Amino acid sequence: MTFREALESGKFVVTAEVGPPKGTNIEEMIHHIELLKGKVDAVNFTDNQSAVVRMCSLAGCKVALEHGVEPILQMTCRDRNRIGLQSDLLGAYALGVRNVLCMTGDHVSAGDHKEAKPVYDVESVQLLQIVDSLNNGKDMAGNELHGKTDFFQGAVVTPEADPLEPQLIKFEKKVRAGAKFFQTQAIYDIEKFKEFMKHARKFPVKIIAGLVVLKSAGMANFLNKFVPGIKVPQELIDELKAAGKEKALETGLNITARHIRQLKEEGICDGVHIMAIGMEDKVPIILEKAGLL
Repeated sequence: MTFREALESGKFVVTAEVGPPKGTNIEEMIHHIELLKGKVDAVNFTDNQSAVVRMCSLAGCKVALEHGVEPILQMTCRDRNRIGLQSDLLGAYALGVRNVLCMTGDHVSAGDHKEAKPVYDVESVQLLQIVDSLNNGKDMAGNELHGKTDFFQGAVVTPEADPLEPQLIKFEKKVRAGAKFFQTQAIYDIEKFKEFMKHARKFPVKIIAGLVVLKSAGMANFLNKFVPGIKVPQELIDELKAAGKEKALETGLNITARHIRQLKEEGICDGVHIMAIGMEDKVPIILEKAGLL
């Protein structure tokens, strides 16, 4: 089954994330693609994540297709105007990419080219509308296309945002703009996530819970302090501290696996998106611990 077919069938899907290299050497990226092959339903390729210059997401997607792995093209509005976005989408479709995740994108102030000029000609809701228009055979200006797209378009949402109301409003706008699935920002409080899901289940979209693997208590504290929309509960931080430095990573893997099991067994959402951030080789271990392999 394709990623789209898997989600629409009711299967509990698993997606993972691979960051293209900062350079032209793709050996490590290929290694990660091969490592995930047959173990996940699709792989996201980030689009200059955190506004740091890397190989483009489209190149990662094309390499994945060549290695028999279904990709999800991540596309942000930070670096391209509406012409560039549409051009890249048409090119991606022609190359075989069928899934796209629409995002506004981190501001350039977060990255390694702080003097760069951010574009933001459109934002994520408008980008979803663009994809919907291309799927219907017209560009954003209403001009007919010679061959339309058929993208399975997704978006992001932050279930642990405080306050949550603005996120819920944006979530509904994205649904109306054509989003078919959502991959969430990292969640750690399952009970709080259940409250978000009560709202999300009112809409005909699929929700894939984002899980960032914790390496240590220090990482958890860093996320709490510097990453908006992420809140690692104190009990998890205490669990990582109690494990000590030598066993902290193993504990982090166990926490992720435990959350996957709970999300699946209780039918809370439609799948999980594992963000290992430099530890892609640990994803199969997590899936095995979670009983999915």
